[in-house]
Amino acid sequence: MNENQMEVWGDFACFSRPESKVERLTYPVMTPSAARGILSAVYSKPPEFYWQVKKIEVLHPIRYMSFKRNEVINSKIGRKPAPMLVEDDRTQRQTVVLKDVRYRITAEIKPQKDYKGTVSQLYEQAQRRIKGGKCFFQPSFGMREFVCYFSEPTDAQPIPDTLDLGIMLYDVFDLHKYEVTSKAEPFVTVFEAKLENGVLDVPDFDSEQVLKPERGN
Repeated sequence: MNENQMEVWGDFACFSRPESKVERLTYPVMTPSAARGILSAVYSKPPEFYWQVKKIEVLHPIRYMSFKRNEVINSKIGRKPAPMLVEDDRTQRQTVVLKDVRYRITAEIKPQKDYKGTVSQLYEQAQRRIKGGKCFFQPSFGMREFVCYFSEPTDAQPIPDTLDLGIMLYDVFDLHKYEVTSKAEPFVTVFEAKLENGVLDVPDFDSEQVLKPERGN
């Protein structure tokens, strides 16, 4: 066994395009970073391994929905919550989301270089958690309010669509650096994405297909 699969679904999803700075506009398909976030909600041990998404299969037709949302843009709730005047710090934004989504994620466990255990143990534990419906926190589809449900994979077939998705966000973190601090800088990576008969093949993080910024010292 060298891969884990899980099926995920929900009522709505928003995988925001980074070039859309004000209005929220979703990609047509789940991004690798969103898939990795869902997998990490189910099973994650950053000092030992990271998830390498290999494939995302679209199982439901791609359908959009548009609405406006009220968002608080500047105020934050601190450790000692204080009264917040929402009316003074609220803006209305257009949001384009996907509705009635369902995907099958195939991913590989990549051990960190200092990991001393066996990879099979990690796969077995991940599979037990997927089968038992266990998670560290409720996964979501891009936004906290868009709940993601998950289970073991079924034999559902991907949709027959083929789409050129263009440049897609791959991830916002360096997957080899698992110690995320308050001063951690983003490490934004992108890749050329194409949906072939409902299947998005995801290149390895270390491959030349994933465009990366220069690493700092």
